[in-house]
Amino acid sequence: MNIALAGNPNCGKTTLFNALTGASARVGNWPGVTVDRKEGFYKARGEKERVGVIDLPGIYSLSPYTPEEVIARDYLRSGQADVIVNIVDATNLERNLYLTTQLMETDVPLVVALNMTDLAEKAGTVIDAEALSRALGVPVVPICALRGQGIAEVVLAARGVAGKHNGQSVLARSEFGPALKRLEELLAQLGVPNKTFYAARLLESGTVENRHLPKEALEEVRAIRAAVALPEAFDGDFEAAVANARYAQIGERYARLVKRAQAAHTLTRSDKIDRVLTSRVLGLPIFFGLMFFAFHLIFGEDLFYLSSLGMDAIASPGVWLQGLMEEFMGMITGFVDSGLTSLEASDWVHALCVDGIFAGLGAVLSFLPQILVLFLFLSIMEDSGYMARAAFLMDRVLRRFGLSGKAFMPLLMCFGCSVPAMMGSRTLENERERRLMIMLAPFFSCGAKLPIWAMFAMAIFPDHADTAVFAIYVLGILTAVVAALILKHTILRGEAAPFVMELPPYHMPLVRNVLRQLWEKLKGFLLRASTIIAGATVVIWFLSSFSFTLSMVEANSEESMLGIIGKFIQPLFEPLGWASGDLGWKAVVAALTGLIAKEMVVSTMVVLYTGAEGDALEDEAAGSALAVAIAGMFSPVAAVSFMAFNLLSVPCMAAVATAHAEMRSAKWTWITIGFWIATAWIVSFLIYQIGSLIWS
Repeated sequence: MNIALAGNPNCGKTTLFNALTGASARVGNWPGVTVDRKEGFYKARGEKERVGVIDLPGIYSLSPYTPEEVIARDYLRSGQADVIVNIVDATNLERNLYLTTQLMETDVPLVVALNMTDLAEKAGTVIDAEALSRALGVPVVPICALRGQGIAEVVLAARGVAGKHNGQSVLARSEFGPALKRLEELLAQLGVPNKTFYAARLLESGTVENRHLPKEALEEVRAIRAAVALPEAFDGDFEAAVANARYAQIGERYARLVKRAQAAHTLTRSDKIDRVLTSRVLGLPIFFGLMFFAFHLIFGEDLFYLSSLGMDAIASPGVWLQGLMEEFMGMITGFVDSGLTSLEASDWVHALCVDGIFAGLGAVLSFLPQILVLFLFLSIMEDSGYMARAAFLMDRVLRRFGLSGKAFMPLLMCFGCSVPAMMGSRTLENERERRLMIMLAPFFSCGAKLPIWAMFAMAIFPDHADTAVFAIYVLGILTAVVAALILKHTILRGEAAPFVMELPPYHMPLVRNVLRQLWEKLKGFLLRASTIIAGATVVIWFLSSFSFTLSMVEANSEESMLGIIGKFIQPLFEPLGWASGDLGWKAVVAALTGLIAKEMVVSTMVVLYTGAEGDALEDEAAGSALAVAIAGMFSPVAAVSFMAFNLLSVPCMAAVATAHAEMRSAKWTWITIGFWIATAWIVSFLIYQIGSLIWS
């Protein structure tokens, strides 16, 4: 049996999916987090049969306007689902039941999972689930997906209705009843399945998507619709009139089953908090203040600025954990070094393992704790409901640059990874806005770039590492703003789509959800470290240790294959300040490997730079050794220029592939790649040239 989970955004649908399957699907508090369906299996203890569970995108209606609504509608009418479980937010019953009335019109059996009943009760709202079930004609099961309550009962109810015919419409009791009946009879004569669902769609729009009707049938449809006397207020707008009829039936038949103890004007706790956090004056400063606090927790030398008061400072969690990770990786590298020495391994094997693989991996992995602390902070903000408020706040800002607030959440996802963020562009309602969001995505620093910022901040700005890293994030945001203005008035002219968003109630983040998200980040990072980064590190070591004649050269020599390639393209980057001099080719090579995967920048620099320093660094951990090398070879202005280029250029090959898949155009893919590289070069050039004039 296959169960399809359908519901409005923020109704707890994906949380229920996680509870049913134990899978690690992303849980969020904004529309469109589930862009494609996710699949898993439910199997209770002692049961032999597995139940397939499909998590569909969060939608408000089966009358499609957005890509995610099309995905959900097409799946539900495909016949692949045996039962639909409609998750309904008990705190917003009337609005959620609009989708329910459409799902009831399909031939697929339906179960309503009444979620967030605990929050509704706290707000003084009581819903008679049994009476609601009788009124709807389908099972209604109260649940609390966040706490895993009522999960087994939902599956039991789904098994109970499997195989039973559904297909009923609230419109049958409205002024559209006679027309609906005639349309059902017409579709039945034509052998069209899901006749009630399609009859309702014909009432709304006069056509049926992806289904051809004979010319005579279409003429009869027009005649049936013409016979319906619409109120003058709708001015012939059937979609608005049908929607109004649905809400009228919901209010008349179902809303009376809701008993509210509180007066309607009473402010909830979330409303009171929103008066401050979504304030026009305080909202944005609070948001940026929270983000800076997060960066101080991760990169600040001290947790509190106590040293200026003559007190002993407490190390920030990020720096303290990074130190522990460096010590651990140093121990592992030392163990491998001693083992290879005792085995009398050849020089090239020793160099490959110690100077190549473990030095490169160690440098990248040493920043893993800081990456996890950042994602912990973002996960808490997301799971509490605050991130939806941030999208609301940013709508006023983004609209000036051709984007709606709905684009904020995909853009914020860029701080984790550009790939799912670009996939999240599908939630935007027009092609122009989707292309604009994808073109801006790399400017919002992803987690893979974090080791670069941490390394340079530690090497060049050790006393202000938190401010330096925060500044590079701000630089990316400012660049995105300027780029959006340019694109809006050139190749992507147009205005942002209207933005409507529901703000979920605040709640304490669930530890299980936060840890699940952290585990996903950790698993993904370790997977990349053990495959892409490890493999690429071996390739970089080989290219930097052998010439084109395949003879081994002095470590990191200009005579190596990598040295020759780097020297050849070095002149293109010399105006940026970090590619000049005899060793400038190393920075060029590091930046180029970052086009494959940004984690490669640090591991490449470890292979190239630390070997060049010789014995002076042999007792240093890989990360500390690289910091010493960077401090001696980059001026502060050149360092910022290098960081800016890596921030703004092509994020990785996976992001390029995703951009191509989402844009569905080779032309726009090449335009986007060129735009990224040109922006990175121009901004880095301006930073170095202007910075050199100011601090010369």
